Amino acid sequence: MRLALTLLLTIGSAASAWPVDWVHDVEPGKERFVKLPSVDWWQLDDPKVASVEWLADSNELLLSGLKPGRALVLLGAQGKVAVWRLRVGGKPVQDEKVSAAAAKACPDLKWTPLEDVKLTVTVHNDACRQALLALFQTDAVEARAIELTWSQEALQSQLKELQKAFETVAKGKVAAKYVGAGLVLSGTVSEAEYRKVLWEVLKRSLGRFALDDQLTVQPAADAGAR
Repeated sequence: MRLALTLLLTIGSAASAWPVDWVHDVEPGKERFVKLPSVDWWQLDDPKVASVEWLADSNELLLSGLKPGRALVLLGAQGKVAVWRLRVGGKPVQDEKVSAAAAKACPDLKWTPLEDVKLTVTVHNDACRQALLALFQTDAVEARAIELTWSQEALQSQLKELQKAFETVAKGKVAAKYVGAGLVLSGTVSEAEYRKVLWEVLKRSLGRFALDDQLTVQPAADAGAR
C-alpha cells in the first residue's frame, strides 16, 4: 500500500496514459482498503464489476469486488491524476502474441524484468505506437516501470488522435499541442467534459508525460458529486 500512496503523491502534473499506474486485486464479494492522504473525486468505467468509496475518517479508499471482471478507476487528488486497474477474481493477462507484435514493430524494445525499469523502447513510428498501446493494456507492465523515447512522427500521430477524440467529447472546446514531450491543453470545459478528456488521454496515449493543464474547469452544479 505504501507504493500506491507514494505514486499518487508524486505524479505531480503528470497525466496518466497506458499502462495503468497500479493494479489492485479484489476477490468477488470481498473488500480491500488502500490508505491515501486524500481523494477529491474518482470515476469508474464499469461500476458493475467493482465499487469505490472514500472513508474520510480513516483516509482510506474502499475497493469492493462485485463480480469477476476488470474495471478502471480514474482518481483525482490535489490536482493530480492516477489510473488504477481493479482486477476482480482474475489472473494477470499477458498476451504473448501482443508482446511479440510489439517487439517486431519496435526493434529496440528491451525487457529487463529484474530491474525497476522493466521495459525501455523508442516509439519511432505510428505502427510501433499502436503495438505498444495494445501491449500496455495487458498486465505486462505498469507505468512506473517503463521508459519511452519518442520520435516527432510518433508524437504527432498521437496528437492527431487525441485532438480527434477531444473534438468528440468536448465539442471543440479543447486545444492541444505538444511542447517537447509535454502535452499542453487549453480551453474552458465542464467538470464532466474534463473527466472525459482525461479518459481520452489514458485510452489514446502511451506512458507518463508532463501535462501542462491550462484548462479552465467550470464547477458542477452539485459540487459534492463523485
